[in-house]
Amino acid sequence: MINASSPCPCCSNLSYQACCQKLHKGDLTAASAVQLMRSRYSAFVVSDIDYLIKTLHPDKRQVDDEVVLRQTIEQTQWLGLKIIAHKSAENNATVEFIAFYQDNVIGQLHERSHFIKQNGQWLYVDGEMLPAVKLSRNDQCFCGSGKKMKKCHSV
Repeated sequence: MINASSPCPCCSNLSYQACCQKLHKGDLTAASAVQLMRSRYSAFVVSDIDYLIKTLHPDKRQVDDEVVLRQTIEQTQWLGLKIIAHKSAENNATVEFIAFYQDNVIGQLHERSHFIKQNGQWLYVDGEMLPAVKLSRNDQCFCGSGKKMKKCHSV
């Protein structure tokens, strides 16, 4: 369970309260597509379905979004996030990331996400799935523990 003083799930090295919680509560809006992507990842971890829908571009919303998101959240344990690359222009951006998760095994969601800025707010539009990235046992673990993969979450 995540509380305000817990490390933020987005792996920012800040507390949840000092990071994504402010976005989830609506106290702040994301200043960049990267910040929005991180906060959306955290919203999956903390089960904030309303935030996920609110930050999805209105043209991409579906009637069953809440049901689909709830099912995904219930079936998936999110383990960590790694930003690979990002490109940003004034009103559009892409963010490539890997979100690590566990259902039966540890897996990766490797995606290049597309964002647009409308009325001063960044919104998620869609994403293209990319192949899984090969991780080395000596790489730093994706969960933010600071340990090597072989000593933490071996894959």
